[in-house]
Amino acid sequence: MAVIIKDRKVVSDPWQRLELNADGSFPAIPPAGDLIVPLAMWQRLRDELRFRPGRLGVWLDGGDDPALIADDLRLFGVVAVNFPKVTDGRGYSIARLLREGYGYKGELRAIGEVQRDRLFFLSRCGIDAFALRDDQDPQEALAAFDDFGEAYEDSVERPLPLFRGRHPASPDGREWS
Repeated sequence: MAVIIKDRKVVSDPWQRLELNADGSFPAIPPAGDLIVPLAMWQRLRDELRFRPGRLGVWLDGGDDPALIADDLRLFGVVAVNFPKVTDGRGYSIARLLREGYGYKGELRAIGEVQRDRLFFLSRCGIDAFALRDDQDPQEALAAFDDFGEAYEDSVERPLPLFRGRHPASPDGREWS
């Protein structure tokens, strides 16, 4: 069974991720088990997928609008965000939208070109599970979460930026200078 990093621990991954066939057609749906399906498959086969045995997840590509699943988020045990290449940062925005804009509380997983040196930054956007590339060692990658002691900007993990925590507001609501 494959492993992932989830909640900063290496764990077995019970989910099967379905991908579109090379010609763009949908793959066969297994009769039971936990599945992560592409957004297009969810949109077309929603009722069939919803009522089969097993938990359900969906994965979004960088060009997919998370608003398309906003009303269905309660149905998903996992939402995976695909990073097709290291330089594609759209998944960071999708993750923050899911957490902050739509209030998604379930597992938010990074898939695709996920490397150790991105884990700290991905986690700041609300991603809590990581399916690393095959050439990445999950045990060694755990150290990435401790690469930086502080981050200046706000994040899903810490909505108050660093400077707000160090300089309390004055009694009239303005910041101290």
